[in-house]
Amino acid sequence: METTLEVQRPAAAASGQPKKNRNRQRRPRSAKLIAGLSIAGAITLFGILGPMLLGDPNAISNETLAAPGNGMLLGTTQTGQDVLAQLAHATRGSLTIGVLVGAMAIVASAFFGIVGAYIGGWTDEAFSLITNVMLVIPGLPLVIVISSYVPDKGLFLIAGVLALTSWAGGARVLRAVTLSLRNRDYVAASRVSGEKTWRILLIEILPNLMPILASQMVFAVIFAILGEAGLAFIGLGASGTWTWGSMLFYAQNGLALRLGAWWWFVPPGLLIAVFGAALSLINFSIDEIINPKLRDQTLAARKRWNKPRAGKTASAGTGKATP
Repeated sequence: METTLEVQRPAAAASGQPKKNRNRQRRPRSAKLIAGLSIAGAITLFGILGPMLLGDPNAISNETLAAPGNGMLLGTTQTGQDVLAQLAHATRGSLTIGVLVGAMAIVASAFFGIVGAYIGGWTDEAFSLITNVMLVIPGLPLVIVISSYVPDKGLFLIAGVLALTSWAGGARVLRAVTLSLRNRDYVAASRVSGEKTWRILLIEILPNLMPILASQMVFAVIFAILGEAGLAFIGLGASGTWTWGSMLFYAQNGLALRLGAWWWFVPPGLLIAVFGAALSLINFSIDEIINPKLRDQTLAARKRWNKPRAGKTASAGTGKATP
């Protein structure tokens, strides 16, 4: 028996049978997701720690409209204010508005989309009517009108106004998916077994909607940051709060473009573009998770891109040119 066991173990190893861990196929890491999270995380970290480490953005000095250098990494404004300190506080303000709008929009879209679709009947009809009315109302004019009639505008008011005009589209998507999920067998089994409505929504339906909710959250944050920047640029932003849009507003009023003070208006505009691109990369990676066909197409495209590179590397190693 001992001899038999000793012979069988090498035979099993030589047969090349894969282990349990090797049988598990690891999903390839998405370069889009890694790049997007890295860039967004760096900007978020700057917005959190920057205001603690840098000085007062409203402090005035004698060095007016100074170029970057001499202790000022991003120079000063027309009144001698540190642009880097303003950028740090503006990053925190814009990210705060983005998170607030994203959270409020997701809560509203989930309530009117998921709850109404699952309950059905007149509740679903009433929620659909409210959603359709909000869809046809032009968002930007409504935001401008509300903001212009309020003299003292805080972050929460601006966030609420932007969230009011950004939740309806997501509610329609969630309603359509919920109508499909509520007829599934496991949902029907939970309903027949006497489970409460709130437990079915939280345990059975909501986990299947998490990728869609995450994608809508990212889109809502992008919309909020761009919307607030547009409002602040025309003078309707939050009062007494630094944001990327307010920096562009003050740079425009200070004739920064005409005076050639690029360090005043380029950093906030660049951060808006870079942060929006990072969130777009995250949104693309979420789309690949939601849609398996899109993920397969991305992997197939990567393989096609890698084949020419592998051929060039092999030809370079052998010293022969590829035909």
